[in-house]
Amino acid sequence: MPQTPDPPRRFGAAGALVAAVLLMVAVLVALGGAAFIWLGVYDVSATGPHLQPVHSMLEVALRQSVLQRADAHPPPSDLVTPARQQLGAACFRDRCVVCHGAPGVAPEPFALGMQPVPSSLIEGTRHWRHQDLYWITRNGIKMSGMPAWEYRLSEDELWAVVAFLDQLPRLTPPQYAALTAGAGPSCRAVNEAPAAVVPPLPTAELAQRAFRQHGCTACHIIPGVVGPDTSVGPVLTGLAGRDRIGGRVAATEQGLADWIRDPRSLDAHTAMPTVGISESQARLMARYLLMH
Repeated sequence: MPQTPDPPRRFGAAGALVAAVLLMVAVLVALGGAAFIWLGVYDVSATGPHLQPVHSMLEVALRQSVLQRADAHPPPSDLVTPARQQLGAACFRDRCVVCHGAPGVAPEPFALGMQPVPSSLIEGTRHWRHQDLYWITRNGIKMSGMPAWEYRLSEDELWAVVAFLDQLPRLTPPQYAALTAGAGPSCRAVNEAPAAVVPPLPTAELAQRAFRQHGCTACHIIPGVVGPDTSVGPVLTGLAGRDRIGGRVAATEQGLADWIRDPRSLDAHTAMPTVGISESQARLMARYLLMH
């Protein structure tokens, strides 16, 4: 009698064929993506918009990313108070309006040339919860021009901005002008310690975040820190094995921290600027560099 094919063996052959086809498709997609990038097909200029599918995909990615993370920062039970809104008005006036505008106030011309154009925050509370607005303000958004304010505003000031945004949609242009005119002095220029990190991060990761947030990667290649391939300043490796930093200060934690905080006070001819790094942050960064 004729023998029937072995079903498991036949299924295994079919499965192997499907796997091979899927692997080939994956390879072709990867090669196509690499060619798309390498040939410069996608226009990255800010004079043209993203393609609509790209723009829509980024909006979905933004919303889902924020929703996944923002609940770690519940708002204070007494978030919306006159005092907090007044402080938030000062922060908004001095830090936010240049890009986002306000009732009766246009963004600065440079912001209008950004792509995507910074959104109007008048509708912020209609689309985002309080904890979402806090998370966005604190952490910023990659590739959008929205900076992270974690190292520039205190915890109270971050929530104050959220409290002010709660009020912003109801303000007329004259009310906004009056409120911000009487809001008092600006928010602090240097924050001695960043807003509390939830959950706590390892010391090395905190140092890496400080390097990124203070713009160090614009000029230096720093071990363990993602950044551009730049040669503006020296590569910051092996500092512990040197006698002097910048030819001026001892290669110790205090000496390196002093150099990070205010290099021009130690060498008037250095091109390295003073960017307002606090003592605690400078020590954290110095300790990291001396270990790498």
